[in-house]
Amino acid sequence: MTTKVSVDVVVLALTPSDPAQLTVLLSTDPASDTRRLPGDLLDDDESLEQAAGRVMAGVGLLEPRHIEQLASFGDPDRAPAPRTVSVSYLALVPQPFAPSGGAEWVPATDTLGPLCWDHDTILSEAIQRVRSKLSYSNIAFGLLADEFTMSELQEVYEAVLGTTLDKRNFRKKLRALSLLEETGDFRRGSHRPAALHRFTSPGLVLLDDTIISG
Repeated sequence: MTTKVSVDVVVLALTPSDPAQLTVLLSTDPASDTRRLPGDLLDDDESLEQAAGRVMAGVGLLEPRHIEQLASFGDPDRAPAPRTVSVSYLALVPQPFAPSGGAEWVPATDTLGPLCWDHDTILSEAIQRVRSKLSYSNIAFGLLADEFTMSELQEVYEAVLGTTLDKRNFRKKLRALSLLEETGDFRRGSHRPAALHRFTSPGLVLLDDTIISG
C-alpha cells in the first residue's frame, strides 16, 4: 500500500481588535467543502521545508516571522485513502495579511467548528505549542511588529493563553530576563505616550527561567 506525505501549515496571527484575538488561516477542501489548514502533498523532488514554503506562498505568505516543524500525524484513518501522513508546520506572523487562494482568517477558538480530517487536532497542537513556548522563550516576537509597547506584548500573552495577567508582575518579570530593550521612541495617541520596545534577539531564544506558566 502506498503512503503519501502531506505538508500542512498552521498560520497564526493576532488581530488588532480590542481585545486582541488569536486567528488562524484556513482554506476550503474542494472535495468536502470543509475548512482545512493550508497544505498539499509532498512532491517527489522537494524537501519538507520547500513544500511548506510552497504551501505558504499559495496563500500569500512569503516570509513568516517565525516557522518551525510542529509534529507528524499518521493515524491510519486520519484521511481518505490512500493513507497520508501529515508533517505539519507552525508559522507566526505579526498581523493578518490579505490571503490568496481562497484562504481566510478565522478566530482560533474552541467554537471554530470541525475542520477537515484531523486538522482540529493539528491546530490544537499548534496553539498548545505556542502557549508552552511563551513560558520559556521569546516566541511572542513572531506575533509582534519589530517595535511594540509593553501593553501590546501583554496582549499577545493574554490572547494566546486566554487569561488576564497582572500588569505589574508581567512587566517586572520580562524586564528581569533582559529579553527586551527600549528603542527610545514612543507610541503617541490619545493617552500618555508609551515607550516602544524590541526584542534583543531577532530570532527564537530559549530561556533557563520561566516567564509565566502557560
